[in-house]
Amino acid sequence: MKKEYSAMPESMKKMETYGFSWMDFVTAIPSPLFVVTSYKSNGKPNACLQSWACFNGSSSGFYAILSSVNKSGHMYQTIKETGEAVLNFPSVDIYEKCTATITNNGFDNDEITLSGLTAEEAAKVHAPRIKECFLNLECRYLWEREMKDGDTHVLMCLEVVNICVDEVHLDEIIQGRYGEMGYLYNIHYPINPENFAGKSHDWIGILKKSKDMGEY
Repeated sequence: MKKEYSAMPESMKKMETYGFSWMDFVTAIPSPLFVVTSYKSNGKPNACLQSWACFNGSSSGFYAILSSVNKSGHMYQTIKETGEAVLNFPSVDIYEKCTATITNNGFDNDEITLSGLTAEEAAKVHAPRIKECFLNLECRYLWEREMKDGDTHVLMCLEVVNICVDEVHLDEIIQGRYGEMGYLYNIHYPINPENFAGKSHDWIGILKKSKDMGEY
């Protein structure tokens, strides 16, 4: 039997949603985890652990759509100032170092080095890459839009201009991009509002290939 929810369930009304919609927690749709890196105006690397994004391409190019960028954060500020950034995708073995960027976020900090990671210059944009991440997408800012007028967060579109990827992850026979050492997904507070007791937390998920859809 299916349940219908068009208004916040009673069990969630006292829950801290941290600025997200209550629907985020009922649906718990996973989104890829990555670290956005750029340069602050003082030349120090900025790093922001991010999720809530999708990646789409057409004959005109390949694009990253960041769906929840806080206009008051360093990430938004630096991308608007420089017009460039790198999206760095970690495997689970360096995830804790990536989360350390959340606390090492002072304006005068080298947020990559302080978190135990290695900064290297990108090939096509003026932004640092994280060497330990198995995939780096070098991007240029295209546009942004508020979800609704006056919102504190924007939808931001970046054009991918260069891809850097570890060859062992590129080869599906050796390592590939999925499984235990591949892409990480943020599973946002999976809540059952029918029996929610006021306690929940995020999860990290991984992808597993399930069915071969045949050759193109």
